[in-house]
Parts: sequence; C-alpha cells; structure tokens
Amino acid sequence: MILAQVIGTVVSSRKDSSIQGFKLMTVQPVGADLKPAGNMFVAVDSVGAGVGELVLIVSGSSARYTEVTTGKPSDASILAIVDLIETENGQLYSKSGA
Repeated sequence: MILAQVIGTVVSSRKDSSIQGFKLMTVQPVGADLKPAGNMFVAVDSVGAGVGELVLIVSGSSARYTEVTTGKPSDASILAIVDLIETENGQLYSKSGA
C-alpha cells in the first residue's frame, strides 16, 4: 500500500466507456515524515476522498479489487481515507488535527 495525499481532481470530458463514472484524483505519495516522496500520479477514488486528505492506495493488479474497480482498467485505487497514524513514539497524524 502507498500512503499519499490527494492534491487534485482530474476532469475528463471524453473517456473510454469502461471508466465512465470514475472519480479520478491526483495523489502525491508521502514518506514516513508525511512529506512528498516520489512522483504524483492519478488514482481511481473508491471511497469518496477529497483534496487535502491522506489516503491509502493500492496499485498494480490489487487496484482492480475494490467494488468500484472490479474488472475495470485501473493501475491505482484509493481504498481508504486515513483518520489517524500512531507510532510507538506517539501520534504522527490525526485527521482532526488533535
């Protein structure tokens, strides 16, 4: 799985019928320090994520195992919105900011 931040939305007025209705989001992978790490890419949103949210992404063949993407051409899918990350040293991230 890849930890990433949603940084934008992709709008496409013309697309293959197999991806009609897909919500496409631009995501930026982040490292353990939650800072950008790697190149941004596009992922299919299967959970209703929004810009600015921290998400978990699956890629490759695993991207086609969500309810939204089963049997569809997807290389990356958002499958979770992160609420909290804790480590043995304490809280690393909280969606609520607390």
